[in-house]
Amino acid sequence: MIVAEQGNGLTRRDWLGGAAATAGLLAIPGQAAARRLRPSDRVNVAVIGAGGMGAQNMAKLTSQNIVALADVDFDHVAKSFVDNKGVARPEMQPLKAAYDRAARFADYRRMFDARKDIDAVVIATPDHHHAIAAKQAMERGLHVYVQKPLTYTVREGRTLLEVARRNPKLVTQMGNQGHSGDDGRRVVEWIRAGVIGRVREVHVWTNRPLWPQGEARPAAVTAPSSLDWNLWLGPAPVDWGYHPDYAHFNWRGWVPFGVGSLGDMGAHLVDFPVWALEPGLPTRIETRHSRWGGDTDIWDGKPPADLGSYPLANITTYQFGRAKGGPLTMTWYDGGLMPPTPTAMPLTARMNPDGGVLYVGDRGMLMHETYGEKPVLIGDGVAERAAAVPMSLPRILGGRDGHEMNWIRAIRGEEAISSPFSVAVPLTETMLLGMVALRADQPIEYDGDRITNVAEANQFLDREYRKGWAL
Repeated sequence: MIVAEQGNGLTRRDWLGGAAATAGLLAIPGQAAARRLRPSDRVNVAVIGAGGMGAQNMAKLTSQNIVALADVDFDHVAKSFVDNKGVARPEMQPLKAAYDRAARFADYRRMFDARKDIDAVVIATPDHHHAIAAKQAMERGLHVYVQKPLTYTVREGRTLLEVARRNPKLVTQMGNQGHSGDDGRRVVEWIRAGVIGRVREVHVWTNRPLWPQGEARPAAVTAPSSLDWNLWLGPAPVDWGYHPDYAHFNWRGWVPFGVGSLGDMGAHLVDFPVWALEPGLPTRIETRHSRWGGDTDIWDGKPPADLGSYPLANITTYQFGRAKGGPLTMTWYDGGLMPPTPTAMPLTARMNPDGGVLYVGDRGMLMHETYGEKPVLIGDGVAERAAAVPMSLPRILGGRDGHEMNWIRAIRGEEAISSPFSVAVPLTETMLLGMVALRADQPIEYDGDRITNVAEANQFLDREYRKGWAL
């Protein structure tokens, strides 16, 4: 449960722009000050989770000093530099050279203790490590770039936002690259300018999952000798034993480690309606879904605490009762499910089955793909009204591909940050409330701090941690 008097997080009033936003630098035990950097300086960057998505992020940062890597399996990291046939990928060789020069650690906690030259950290671990790694970094005065979803739970997001607000000189960024894209920013400008009129209905869909979901938990097998399975588990409260369906990519669909398709793609897709319409937090959320992985009749609709994989598909309906433009309904579809085609939509304006967003306004419609790209305007006079809307949001150098360097330039004081925790936390909370409704297995009503109609569902705003890994 999240309540102000517990000290676990901010009240809704605080974190949506109250006193905490101007509290300044408050004392945190062990807090270190960030090194002051000039535009000409190279930033000393470390990475936690150096392969996979972490390698993609770090490949954009080879102009900086890559000083340290933390990863539980460096054989897996090495696969980032070659293609499926084992042939070197030319575009990844500068990163390989940088990695070869950097210090290596299996445990990021040891890296933080040993290396005092780090300015900033990229965190690209599975979801269940995000908040622990980010909080430890921030308390050491380090700027952080955290892959999406920012956190595994609502309380974790509130905690990171509180740390960020107490340390306003730290530059924080979530890895939702579409937030830096030119197309997405133009979409926000059009929606806010009323190009399609008042929006009361939004539909968001994705083809995810692309990993095991809706499946029973597999039997454990022997872990690769290169993998430190105990460290990979980290804060996870269960140890099912290793299986390749968990590490290194498929963890997203398993309850102790990831937050499913909403966590994977919601940070991209839900971002734009939340950004453009400023609806605040949802007040009612309901999820309809296929069967949980391994589901049997004895569950009676109440999955046990030791859940397996998430359902293969779900439809989540968010009601925003406090939206600036009046009540708003946003519906999320995953597992390849898609919204019905509005009768007013021309047949030539087909929805991309990979993912997209459709805004239904009282003067037209707007549709775009996953990262805010390829916007399509639908309706009489909509294109003419859109053409007249001036640019009001700053453009990020490099657009979507410049998201990582935007973080670096913001650290050096050259450019405003694109997706700081003040933006990422309420977005992530909205996404995660869909997962809470999924686990509650009934509609939930949310007052901005707690679930008011299903008291037992408040447990899903938080989680248990393995000993030694508490937030």
